[in-house]
Amino acid sequence: MNFVEARLAKLARNGDRNAFAELVELYKDKIFHLAYRMLNNKQEAEDAVQETFLRVYTNLHRYDENQKFSTWIFRIGTNLCIDKLRRRKNTYSLDAEMPDGEGNDYYAMLPSHEDTPEKQVIVSETQEQIRRAIETLPEKYKSVVILRYLHDMSLQEISDVLDMPVTTIKTRVHRGREYLRKRLEQEDQVGSTNPVHM
Repeated sequence: MNFVEARLAKLARNGDRNAFAELVELYKDKIFHLAYRMLNNKQEAEDAVQETFLRVYTNLHRYDENQKFSTWIFRIGTNLCIDKLRRRKNTYSLDAEMPDGEGNDYYAMLPSHEDTPEKQVIVSETQEQIRRAIETLPEKYKSVVILRYLHDMSLQEISDVLDMPVTTIKTRVHRGREYLRKRLEQEDQVGSTNPVHM
């Protein structure tokens, strides 16, 4: 895969539009899921995907063929999302309530295994809790947690994407996980004292 991507990047850099279209096809969903998890907004995530590919296209001449293309494109996408979060923080609180229905479309795309309605409710409530908890993560933990647990990247890969030492990544993954655990425990306590969700 790495060889194929490096070859496509080389062809795209030399002006081959089909090669670039293939790179877009390979990565658009992955970048969308990354952006959607970080920004929790479908429109912003779609914008981030377009901006990512625009930056990839205009910076192809800077791509170092000795590094994995996936690392390079994830770095561009992650940095874009971090920038958007920083700009957003200046406009409104990250803890602001999301409008009804916002953020549910990603789960609608998850494969169905035909569970009972009761089990589906429990699973979707759990996913919703996790999504809300991830949304409240401090910025410096958010990207590492998303890359580690939702994109299944190794600590070394995350280190390459974010351009930070593995030790820093390891610490942030650990702290981010602790933060999530505490957040979910708080939600459980609130839920048990107020069992009616209607």
